[in-house]
Amino acid sequence: MATLNYSIHERIPSVSEHKFIWESVGWGSINTEVSKGSLKNSLYGVVVTINDEPVGMGRIVGDDFMYFYIQDVAILPSFQGLGIGKEILEYLLTYIKRRRLDSGIAFVGLFASEGNDAFYEKYGFKNHSPHMTGMFRVFEN
Repeated sequence: MATLNYSIHERIPSVSEHKFIWESVGWGSINTEVSKGSLKNSLYGVVVTINDEPVGMGRIVGDDFMYFYIQDVAILPSFQGLGIGKEILEYLLTYIKRRRLDSGIAFVGLFASEGNDAFYEKYGFKNHSPHMTGMFRVFEN
């Protein structure tokens, strides 16, 4: 098997990269005016490219001090299972480890796509129910 030659860029995805990957992984369509503001307020991001074309992304939102939320970790379906997601997550977690105070604590949250729980569990993420319940609410038109 040939070696996969990809590049990792420590930057927030562009609106067009985000839209392309978001829609390619089946998360539906996205309003780019909304995503533009969301991306602008991200703390950190990673984009993976092959031949200058985006194939994966991940980013962090939060207060950049105590609370961090891993968001939009996605790899194009044809490149899944090749270790790209692992690389993205390692970059994101390294950023968080650098940002938190040595004497402090960092709360890191995420929502895993269906069937991806085991991937994140390898990195210490776990379901804390029934003592804690992850909840969210969506406001839409």
